[in-house]
Amino acid sequence: MSMDAKFEDGGESPLNLGALDADDLKIISSLTQDAVFPASEMKWDKRAGRFALLLNRMRWEDNGSERHAPERVQSVLMFNTVQSVASQGVPKGDADTVLSLLHIGFEQTDAPSGHIILTLAGDGAIRLTVEALDVTLKDVTRPYTAPSKKRPSHPD
Repeated sequence: MSMDAKFEDGGESPLNLGALDADDLKIISSLTQDAVFPASEMKWDKRAGRFALLLNRMRWEDNGSERHAPERVQSVLMFNTVQSVASQGVPKGDADTVLSLLHIGFEQTDAPSGHIILTLAGDGAIRLTVEALDVTLKDVTRPYTAPSKKRPSHPD
C-alpha cells in the first residue's frame, strides 16, 4: 500500500501567498495552472465582495518530484474587492461538472480597477470585476499523490 506524501517528507511548507499587482498574479497563475475543481466549489459572497474557489492544484513548486509521484494539494484561491462575476462556457446548475483552470490574467480598466480573467479548459472563462487586485492562494490540506500519477502536459 502506498502512502500519500507529507510536507515534512520534502522539507517544504504549504503555500500561503498574496497578490496585489499583476506581477504577483502571474506567480499565482503559474502555481494554479491545471488545477481542477467541481463547479460546486465556487462561491461568490456579493455582500463581502469575495469570490473563492477550492482547488485541487498540481504542486508545480515541488522540489521532491524526483523522489515521488506528482502531487496535488487542496488550496483556497480567494479574490477580494469583487464587484461582479460573469462566466462563459461554464455549465450552470451542474455542480458535478469538473473544471480545469489554465490561466489567471488581469486587464486593468481604471487603475487600480480591472477584470481578472480565469481561463478554463474547453473555452470556458470567469470574469471578475474588481476594485483592485487582492488575491490569496493558501494550501489547506497535505499533498496527495495525483490520481493520474502524471503531471499535465500541453503540447505545443
